[in-house]
Amino acid sequence: MSDDFLSGDAGDVTHPWRRVKRAAGELAFAAVDRAARVGRRADAVAAATPPQRVLVACVYRPGSLAAEAARGLRSERHEVRLAFGATADAEPALLATTVATGLGGGKFENLNLVLEAAPGEFDWLLVLDDDVRLPERFLDRFVGLCSHFELDLAQPAQSQRSHSAWRVTRRRPASLVRETRFVEIGPLTAFGRRAAGELLPFPPLRFGWGLDLHWAALAAERGWRLGVVDATPVRHEAAVVGSAYRTRDARAEAATFLADRPHLPAASAGEVVATHRRALR
Repeated sequence: MSDDFLSGDAGDVTHPWRRVKRAAGELAFAAVDRAARVGRRADAVAAATPPQRVLVACVYRPGSLAAEAARGLRSERHEVRLAFGATADAEPALLATTVATGLGGGKFENLNLVLEAAPGEFDWLLVLDDDVRLPERFLDRFVGLCSHFELDLAQPAQSQRSHSAWRVTRRRPASLVRETRFVEIGPLTAFGRRAAGELLPFPPLRFGWGLDLHWAALAAERGWRLGVVDATPVRHEAAVVGSAYRTRDARAEAATFLADRPHLPAASAGEVVATHRRALR
């Protein structure tokens, strides 16, 4: 099997000149968004969204950004439950939301244990990595836009300075939502009820490379809508993709997993179906 599940881009933004260029790009994009009233339009959609039941699952390591993210997941209108799991002991700031400790499996094995410990119905499941920073008013805007555009799988765009391996996930200016053929496994992925009903529990994968391309193939078969939410860009700037493990092992796991499963070729992952700059009427 060829490695048609690789993005071909490590997403490395550590070089000083690249960081300067990306930082300048962020400032320019923010100015364009203000002129296009992206934030106001996102707030209007959020205010018109009926209350949703939102479950947020996260597995965190010692010294992570999980506690900061938890504080940014407040909502003015939705019922939000946080179900976090710790690879060591629960952090003091997360005692009330940590449902499992001492987790030693792979990412998706650990997430399955967290979800088992947090039963209950939800309209949206948000799976959050422990190294992401969220913008202000994130949850209301993000859930509102996902609901308004009837997305089944979604993710917030990533800042230009984020270490993002897939170019389609990087923030675009003057856009609320882009409908895409692909949604990444991290750093934050949202599952609507329809998709969650088929994709949970997650396969017992340690790294999960290629899983998102398998999801994309299933979405195409079932008519699910996928999207990247540009109006709520998150920052995933702490570490380069794959820096915490051997990428050789992740590639081998992906090749085995996808050998007998349909998946979207990586070359097609960057296709944008539609760009929405205004709310639907």
